[in-house]
Amino acid sequence: MSTRSRTLSTRTARAAALLVAGGLLFTAPATAGAFDLSSIDTGSLGGSLDLGSSNPVLAPTPKLASVSNFRDVAGNDGAGYATADGKHLKRGVVYRSNALTATSDADKQTLATLDLADVYDLRGANEISNPFIGGQDKLPDGVAYKNIPVEFADLIQLAQTIQSPEQARQFMMDANRSFVTDPQRRAGFTQVLSDIAAGDGVQLFHCTSGKDRTGWTTMLLHSIAGVPAATTMSDYLLSNTYLQATNEKTLAQITAALGPQVATNLTPTLGVDATYLEAGLAQITADYGSVSNYLTQGLGLSQDTIAALKAKLVA
Repeated sequence: MSTRSRTLSTRTARAAALLVAGGLLFTAPATAGAFDLSSIDTGSLGGSLDLGSSNPVLAPTPKLASVSNFRDVAGNDGAGYATADGKHLKRGVVYRSNALTATSDADKQTLATLDLADVYDLRGANEISNPFIGGQDKLPDGVAYKNIPVEFADLIQLAQTIQSPEQARQFMMDANRSFVTDPQRRAGFTQVLSDIAAGDGVQLFHCTSGKDRTGWTTMLLHSIAGVPAATTMSDYLLSNTYLQATNEKTLAQITAALGPQVATNLTPTLGVDATYLEAGLAQITADYGSVSNYLTQGLGLSQDTIAALKAKLVA
């Protein structure tokens, strides 16, 4: 192999690792469709004390220094996100996060105080074994771990093909569409929702960055619970806040390894944007007509499972 070929191979491998770190996990065919936000209920975020709610107000969700995108599906403070019918989500029941591979001893102790029973890891085998950013979850003693892979495609090819921020944004929209169109990815979401419904005790699910597959799963849980779409979108976009410091470091690594233009091209993949989730929702509308139909027809969830999830989530 020539020196130039070895250099290209090394740069490509480093790019692939950085793409995984940024949460680039899927390829999917482009599908036309738009999601109209004009009809969304714009109810405010939950979190203030509702004297008419039976939901106990817990202390704010702890911030974990080593797990940057860790948070409560129900909201991190107050009475929990409000539902469209005036109820609230139960806090301290289901958590979401990025990968727990670098959990510090202090954060493990904090997690232990939350009485976690089960952790569901949506990363694929190649992500977990990646020598740069993979690794096994580091969990408190007694927490059950289950891998439910929602696989990703060829990241080396992706590193070579994304040539602009616009192309990167299109990739992210297509990835969300694939949550609807790809049967294997649907099977992963079916499994994690079924396991959360059947699980006893406090549950946590995550992927690599905790923003795409994790964001999609959270959207489905919110829909089942009756959370207004505007609240769900606001919660989805919080990944940009929680991942800001991590993403700044990743962009610095990309710039050093591959140059500033590559960093610019890949910036849209490191966070989330409303258009990404909207693309997946538009695909649901096109293929199933509603999220409810997607849950039952696309994911094959029974009414009993959906009812169990709602009972677990809503006070």
